[in-house]
Amino acid sequence: MPATIDLHLHTLASDGRLSPTELIQLVAKQGLETISITDHDSTEGLAEAYEAAKEFPYMRIIPGIEMSADIPGDEVHVLGYFLDYHDVEFQGMLTELRRGRVGRAQVMVEKLIALGKPVEWERVLHFAGDGTVGRPHIALAMVEAGYFKEPKEAFEEYLGNDGLAYYDRPKLNPTESVAMIRKVGGVPVLAHPTFMNDMEAGIASLKKEGLVGMEVYYAQYDDDTVRHLARLAREYDLIPCGGSDYHGLGNTGEPLPGTLGPPEETVKLLEDAAAVTKSAQDKSN
Repeated sequence: MPATIDLHLHTLASDGRLSPTELIQLVAKQGLETISITDHDSTEGLAEAYEAAKEFPYMRIIPGIEMSADIPGDEVHVLGYFLDYHDVEFQGMLTELRRGRVGRAQVMVEKLIALGKPVEWERVLHFAGDGTVGRPHIALAMVEAGYFKEPKEAFEEYLGNDGLAYYDRPKLNPTESVAMIRKVGGVPVLAHPTFMNDMEAGIASLKKEGLVGMEVYYAQYDDDTVRHLARLAREYDLIPCGGSDYHGLGNTGEPLPGTLGPPEETVKLLEDAAAVTKSAQDKSN
C-alpha cells in the first residue's frame, strides 16, 4: 500500500527537476497527506510550496532541509525537520553553502572539458533554473550532450565522489550540521544511513552529538534493509523516518513520492522532539 507520508523530497530550489508547485501537485496525485521538502542547503522552495498546497487543505508540509557534512573518507547527509527556517543567521549560513556548490560546479565543468567531455556552463545553468547549481544539473547537461542515457551514469564515471571530474566543496562537519539544525529548533535525522562507509559507527557517533532520528523507510531499500535499520533505530533510540528522496531526474526505476514512507507515529515523535528542543532554547534565552 502506498505511503501517505514522505519526508524526503527535492525541488528546483536545489537539485530536483520539479518546481515546488509541480511537486505539490504530484504528491497530491500520489495520495500523500504529510510531506517534507528537504532541498540541499536551501529552504527557498518552501514559500511557493505552502502557497501551492492551499489547493489541497488536507496536506501538511513540514519545513525541512538536507545538509551535506564531511567526515574523514566519507560524506554524511543530515536532514532537519520543523525548522525555524526564517532565522537570519541560519539563512546566511545556507547562502554561503550554496555559493560553495556553484564554485564546485564550475570547477567540475572545467575538468570535464579537460577530460574530453565538454558541456556548456549555460546549459548547466538552464537545468538549475532558479535553484542552486549542483552535480545533477551537470549530469543532465551530459545526457543532453549525448555522453550518457541517464544522469546516474554520469555520476558513476565522472561526477560521483570517486569520479574523474569530482571536486569537493566547503561543507560543515556532522557535528556542526546537527548543531545548526538544533539551533533553529529543528530535529536532526541521518539520511540514507547505508550510504556511509561505516554505518553503525557513524550512527553511534552522531547520536552522541544530538542526532534524534534516522531514515529507515527509504524508498531505495529492500525489506531486509528496512528491518535491519528499524532494529538499529530501536537500539540507538532514534526516530525511524523515511521517504522517497525524489528528484525527478528521469533515472530508470527512480521511486515516486509515496513509494515508501514512515508510519504516522513518526510525525508525532518528530513534532514532540522539536517542541523539546524549542522549549530548551526558550529557557536558555
